[in-house]
Amino acid sequence: MGEQPIFSTRAHVFQIDPTTKKNWVPTSKHAVTVSYFYDSTRNVYRIISLDGSKAIINSTITPNMTFTKTSQKFGQWPDSRANTVYGLGFSSEHHLTKFAEKFQEFKDAARIAKEKMQEKMELTSTPSQESAGGDLQSPLTPESINGTDDERSIQDVPHESDARAEINQSSLPFTHSITVGKHWESELATLKSNNAKLTAALLESTANVKQWKQQLTAYQDEAERLHKRVRSDMVSELECLSGQANVLKTHKTELNRTIEELEAQMKDKEEEIERLKKDIEGARELGAQRDTLSQQLQEVESRNRNLVEQLANFEQRLEKSQNEQGVFRNNLKTLVEILDGKIFELTELRDNLAKLIEGS
Repeated sequence: MGEQPIFSTRAHVFQIDPTTKKNWVPTSKHAVTVSYFYDSTRNVYRIISLDGSKAIINSTITPNMTFTKTSQKFGQWPDSRANTVYGLGFSSEHHLTKFAEKFQEFKDAARIAKEKMQEKMELTSTPSQESAGGDLQSPLTPESINGTDDERSIQDVPHESDARAEINQSSLPFTHSITVGKHWESELATLKSNNAKLTAALLESTANVKQWKQQLTAYQDEAERLHKRVRSDMVSELECLSGQANVLKTHKTELNRTIEELEAQMKDKEEEIERLKKDIEGARELGAQRDTLSQQLQEVESRNRNLVEQLANFEQRLEKSQNEQGVFRNNLKTLVEILDGKIFELTELRDNLAKLIEGS
């Protein structure tokens, strides 16, 4: 086969939900290999991905396709032939960018190949059309009726050369038809090969479906057998338990009592949990208050230091004032003593003056 892989990467594969046309449906449980293939015989590029032996992507790249990046790691493209939209989830943005660049490159290559094929088809179809309908499509001109100078000179050649020219002209379309036939034979062989591969894949899928059906039938039989066995075991167990109804009732009463006790304990635990939550919230509030009080204590200590300094200053000033007051008191006492002496002297002087006045 002429189909070879030319680029490969790993990604998670998705397909659009055919019902809603909105949601993505994963077709692979894990990242699988996604490859670009080039078929040299048909000059076709394809994107192929296999999950085991199952082909989850088989998309032929056409010039009309567009690969769209919908996020940093996810891209998608529609495939009208498969009537679906494929999506790929990559592990990094670099892998997505590389895949998108290769998609654009192979899309351009497919467009160029298609244009070359069309030109080749036009070239192969043009000579046959001219040979088949050239006489009908050529317009009636004086040259076609009377002939040009070259044609009139050619008409003078013997009939044998005219016959050889007609044979050569008739052989050209036959050669082109052989080339076209070989090309279509190769296309047919390729299609047959692909058809055989698809048929083999279909047969394999059919065999797998049959195998799955057989396994499903076996599983259903096993489930039915187990169901019957469980049912019979349950019946026998119920029969055994029917004679122990009183014991079960006693156990049920004990279980109900135990359940009630457990519910009461659970309620107590819940209340304790709520209380602990409140304590935790209170502790948080106390922590906040402690931080506030610590800050306030620091401020008070700072103010206390300032007050101590001011008190020391006041004490120094008080001591100085007291010393000054002692000196003032001593001076005042001396002054009072002097004043008392002066007053006494004045009193004696007044008395003497009074005696003098009385004596005169």
